[in-house]
Amino acid sequence: MIGHDLGGRYEILTRIGGGGMALVYKAHDVLLNRNVAVKVLRQQFVHDEEFIRRFRREAQSAAALSHPNVVSIYDVGQEEDTHYIVMEYVEGQNLNEVIQERAPLQANEAVRIAVQIADALDHAHQNHIIHRDIKPHNILIGKNGRVKVTDFGIARAVTSSTITQTGSVIGSVHYFSPEHAKGINAGEKSDLYSLGIVLYQMLTAKLPFLGESPISVALKHLQETFEEPRIVNPHIPQSVENVILKAMRKNPNERYSSAHEMLLDLDGSLRPERLNEPKISFISVNDMDETRVMPAIRGEIRPEAVKEREDMAATSNTNVQWNNNEEQQQQRAKGWKKPLTVVGVTLLILALIIWGFIWLLGRLDVAEVDVPYVVGKTETEARQMIEAAGLKVEDPVIREHNKEIPLDQVISQTKMNMRVKEGSLIQLTVSDGPELEELGNYIGKSLQAAIDELGALGVTEEQIVVDPVFSEQAPDTIIQQTPNAGEQFNPESAEFTFMVSKGRETVPMPNLIGNSLDEAKDLIKASELVLKDADILYEPSYLHQKDYVISQHPYEPKDQAAKGSKISISVSSGPPKDAKEHQFNIVISPAEAGKTSEIRIVYSDARGEDIEWDKRQITSTQTFPVTVVLAPDTEARVTVYRDNQFIDTKSISYEELAQGTDSSTLTIPGEEPPPSEEPAQAEVNETDEETDEEEQQP
Repeated sequence: MIGHDLGGRYEILTRIGGGGMALVYKAHDVLLNRNVAVKVLRQQFVHDEEFIRRFRREAQSAAALSHPNVVSIYDVGQEEDTHYIVMEYVEGQNLNEVIQERAPLQANEAVRIAVQIADALDHAHQNHIIHRDIKPHNILIGKNGRVKVTDFGIARAVTSSTITQTGSVIGSVHYFSPEHAKGINAGEKSDLYSLGIVLYQMLTAKLPFLGESPISVALKHLQETFEEPRIVNPHIPQSVENVILKAMRKNPNERYSSAHEMLLDLDGSLRPERLNEPKISFISVNDMDETRVMPAIRGEIRPEAVKEREDMAATSNTNVQWNNNEEQQQQRAKGWKKPLTVVGVTLLILALIIWGFIWLLGRLDVAEVDVPYVVGKTETEARQMIEAAGLKVEDPVIREHNKEIPLDQVISQTKMNMRVKEGSLIQLTVSDGPELEELGNYIGKSLQAAIDELGALGVTEEQIVVDPVFSEQAPDTIIQQTPNAGEQFNPESAEFTFMVSKGRETVPMPNLIGNSLDEAKDLIKASELVLKDADILYEPSYLHQKDYVISQHPYEPKDQAAKGSKISISVSSGPPKDAKEHQFNIVISPAEAGKTSEIRIVYSDARGEDIEWDKRQITSTQTFPVTVVLAPDTEARVTVYRDNQFIDTKSISYEELAQGTDSSTLTIPGEEPPPSEEPAQAEVNETDEETDEEEQQP
């Protein structure tokens, strides 16, 4: 179905769920450009006319419901043998998933959810639609917190033959109402009982009734009491427990009279004045379904007594007939005489007939035996127990899939808990285990596609083991799978192993920019990458020297590149043809003759702004050639710093170079001493000389 355009309008995207009667797919409505959910009838029902008729009628009834807490039905259709229902697609989780992840829930959250469910049921009941399968799996919770009830009316679309064959009733046994378990018509109050169980499960994280088989659970709904919610979770307010206790009464007359009444009680149950209200109580009513000891029936009729009565009746008849014969003989003694032998033979024949009749009754009166209870036994054990009791198993046994009952274990039997004639037939229903699915071929597909398809069948991600390996396949492509395609598997317990491609082995991409072409080739080869001559592109560059790498593609430095990947690079062919070069001759002296000065030269041209040319230490006058490159309509300049102080700058334009000026000179002399210092020194010298002359005179 995946990829199929159902009805020429609904493009099936992926499978998102399924049950015993239908499969559910996520689809895209190409006409209205929206996502929808499409429920498709399983193939085994497509030839059951009664089922199809009820399926369509109930779907149309559900489509009549328009409520914010009910999943809307958009369309019902048929394409060849495919019958489908199109409904609203809810993005989120179902309540069962929420309970498994977070239960027990806070009282306010559980009540908020239950209020919305009750509101949906109230709307449905007003439209004369009974859900009959309220359970967390049928409650959807959107990402916005809105609760949606789904599968309205669909549970009714099962043929009477199906019910007869399985000996069961429709619905989920853990959420049955007592009247539902009896197999009688389930009314509106049956939905309220199921809602009470859902609220119980949200607040306690457990179900009120559990058993080894569906029948044992159904009997507990009829006969046993459940553990009260506040015993399991003391944090439940008494007012909320009262709602659960009233909704889950076995007697429907003691439950809420309507979903609206339950809605109002739920809505006010968390008010401060109600939190600690008294525990609700009910008048005890004798329930005929409760388990009790029945007194034995006195004065039972024994077969021996029946035989004695028949013998007495036969003897009486014989005596009457004998007396009549005597009277006739006396009356007719004179007319004729009947031989005594004839009378004796007649009496003997009558006695033999009576004895034979009594003997035949004894043979026809077959003994009765107790029917052994074999539910939960294997088929072999059940046959042995039934045959040992003098009974027979009716062949063939009924086999059906069941998630909860192991393979070859008896689900149900006829004529249980009673006495029957020896040799009677007992019909068994035996489990075929969970319904198995056939594993598709996922080799060559993406891992996510396999996870989505298996998830729609009920497989969790914990059941899937991923083995990543390097390969030539695209990343996340499945290379091998276990089990193999076509094998049968149980979605709830099977484990899957997928060998998934990580793509080719990767290496960090080296930085080629600024390296010479030969250096770049060596780096590429060392990284097991591929560079072909056709992938070396030359282009002019002001910034890079000729035969030096300008850029690299498609991987940036340090990116992970698969081994064997092709690399392309751009290499400088030197400056453009219209570029011009000019040489500045910088003639510079130290600040003071004979002392050391630090010289720093910076230039700006077509290659960039304020490029550091060099930094030198000088002690004498030196000349430094600085070559600049000019593009059309630009200028270049050189700036000189000495001892971290700006000294001078010189610039030249492209137009000036066009006139033939190839070089120019910038001269920077040393600093001269201040003029005031020399006279002062002369004065000192003169004074010293005069002093010397005076000292030399006698």
